[in-house]
Amino acid sequence: MNRLAQTALLFLLGATLLHAGTTDLYLRYVKEGLRPLVLLAGAVLIATAAATLWYDRRGAPTHDHHREPRVSWLLTLPVLALILVAPPALGSYSAAHTGTALTKPFGFPALSTGDAPLRLAVADYAGRAIYDDGRALHDRELKITGFVTLDRTGAPYLVRMGLNCCAADAQPVKIALTGNTPPVLSPDTWLEVTGTYTPRRTKDPVNNGPIPYLEVTTARPVPTPRDPYDETGNS
Repeated sequence: MNRLAQTALLFLLGATLLHAGTTDLYLRYVKEGLRPLVLLAGAVLIATAAATLWYDRRGAPTHDHHREPRVSWLLTLPVLALILVAPPALGSYSAAHTGTALTKPFGFPALSTGDAPLRLAVADYAGRAIYDDGRALHDRELKITGFVTLDRTGAPYLVRMGLNCCAADAQPVKIALTGNTPPVLSPDTWLEVTGTYTPRRTKDPVNNGPIPYLEVTTARPVPTPRDPYDETGNS
């Protein structure tokens, strides 16, 4: 791979990062808040490629007289993969093989009032149900969105994957479903579930972590969210 090819590869990678950062593609890899860093990295790579090309065009001396091995062209494969194949968000397979990552919140903000169903994030409901014994959830109609995963016995869970930084550290938070659940549930189906709090709990078969139940009233399929890793409730 000669210097011109290296420059082209830098430019291609930078342009790919800019494309990912200006669309929702980057959400498959990192948290939404890291978008500026993705854009900055793309801009830096393109600027580096342009500076390298300008430097070579000026005929500046270089010490790269050796011939790079052909295997170095394999460096183009990750770039092509990033351009041509957008990986799906982590789903039921990862959730079924990873224990729930529910942790005790620092506190529980007051919930909105009113007669409309209260929309909660999966982690918010699970945290309140386990660590606050559902005190603010009694007699409230709740609405929660997540994707379906099944354990080895076929028991359904509503799941959302959370990120600390990027998809590599994604971990699930799970809610077990009971009540009026659909007769047939397919893994990775996104559902908007309406239901009520129940004190019933179970243990995650993977890591023995606590999983609360939700008493389901209705459930309907919904499209995959724009950002499958991030969610906000109306608390």
